[in-house]
Amino acid sequence: MRYGFTVAALVLALTLRAQTPATPAAAVPSWAQPGSDTHVQVAPPPEFHRASRNFDTLIGIFTGQSDIGGAVLPGSASFDAATKQYTINSAGYNIWYTRDEFRYLWKKMSGDVSLAADIKFPDAAGYGDRKAVLVIRQDLEDDSKEAIVALHGLGMIHLAYRAEKDIRVKDMEYRIGGRGIPGGANPDSLVTVNAQRIGIEKHGDSFALFVSLEGEPMHQFGPPVTVHIDGPFYVGIGFCAHLPDKVDTAVLSNVLLENAAGKIH
Repeated sequence: MRYGFTVAALVLALTLRAQTPATPAAAVPSWAQPGSDTHVQVAPPPEFHRASRNFDTLIGIFTGQSDIGGAVLPGSASFDAATKQYTINSAGYNIWYTRDEFRYLWKKMSGDVSLAADIKFPDAAGYGDRKAVLVIRQDLEDDSKEAIVALHGLGMIHLAYRAEKDIRVKDMEYRIGGRGIPGGANPDSLVTVNAQRIGIEKHGDSFALFVSLEGEPMHQFGPPVTVHIDGPFYVGIGFCAHLPDKVDTAVLSNVLLENAAGKIH
């Protein structure tokens, strides 16, 4: 009887363990929780940083991958050579404020750069402020100098930058109404746009956003920003669920990466 009770208890313990989330809620500070009707996401406390997890793992045209800012759940990525699609899975509270958390596929480069990609969010029910991003960063730390273009889950496009380490991101945001919003839903017709294309161009210290809203040729959108980033630096694509302890997915395809300005299409 003692033996039978021990086995039953062990089975019960293993079952409960399997049903327990890998990351307890206590591991996520309240400031990192997404905004809602009852909660406002705020900047991390001054001095809060978490080490990135870096992997020298080739994936498509990129030579490495990182979980920037060490999100409490690890990210992952895959590349389908037939469809030229990168599937990026990531949690992460944000790519904003004084530090970032996201899965990043990167290549070290110097000089001028053109980078563009088509973007889709397979799960229509994901958090609205999730971000698929094209990023040029000085290093792989969570507070790196960087320039970012992003497509949000509900369609907002932005060009953002962190001009120095450990300072808050500044940005220019664009919300396009009266048509299918890129990557999201039109507030009038609720028509979902399943694929749009964004790009970033580095020309010296100038970084510009490029967009195709409805399949037209890529064109610069808004004014550029100025950030000085020394070479070599990191260039790549990434995704952040905007949920600190839940993984979501973005698909980026037809990625163009050229070591020159003026090549986006």
